[in-house]
Amino acid sequence: MRQRTVKNLEEKLELNSAFLIDNPRACKGRWAEVFGNDNPVYLEVGCGKGQFIMSRARANPDCNYIAVEGQDSVALRALEKAAEAEQHNLRVFIDFVNDIGDYFEKGELAGLYLNFSDPWPKARHAKRRLTYHKRLENYKAVMADGGSVEFKTDNDGLFEFTLEEIALAGFDIIEMTRDLHSPENERIYETARFTTEYEDKFSGLGKNINYVKI
Repeated sequence: MRQRTVKNLEEKLELNSAFLIDNPRACKGRWAEVFGNDNPVYLEVGCGKGQFIMSRARANPDCNYIAVEGQDSVALRALEKAAEAEQHNLRVFIDFVNDIGDYFEKGELAGLYLNFSDPWPKARHAKRRLTYHKRLENYKAVMADGGSVEFKTDNDGLFEFTLEEIALAGFDIIEMTRDLHSPENERIYETARFTTEYEDKFSGLGKNINYVKI
């Protein structure tokens, strides 16, 4: 989807720079210094406007959160939310993540969230999907003991692909449902409390939301 041009984008990013990580690769192995504590660190890849990661950060002040978004005009919205709320356990950086090991050492992440990632529907683009098995292995390589990857999507085909890739990578499924926001599942799954703007829209229209945690 083409994003709107944001007037004075660079100035607006600078105004909220206290919560922006300019050089995230330089933070590899040093995220505890960035946050000033040894609390567990969680990452959302593709944070959009930041509703999900903000709600996580507010609910868990004893954890640290990082939101990454490739589109700077979209990342600005997440950054503004963090700055307005003075959410000091949240940081944002702008980049398209390929190798998670460029940003984190082994054991630095307690968890990673993938919410409504681009499905890349053409078969020849399967390796670009964020749940391709090599990418899942890449994420797990920087996880602390007990760390997890959580994935949500409204795309049923992408979800089936993801389950196949999880099996191919040899990971165990911890939680899974094909209808996260059914009344029963909203009581069972803690993650149902934390939604994206996109998720609210489509679950409100009756579309099932798929969820898996490994």
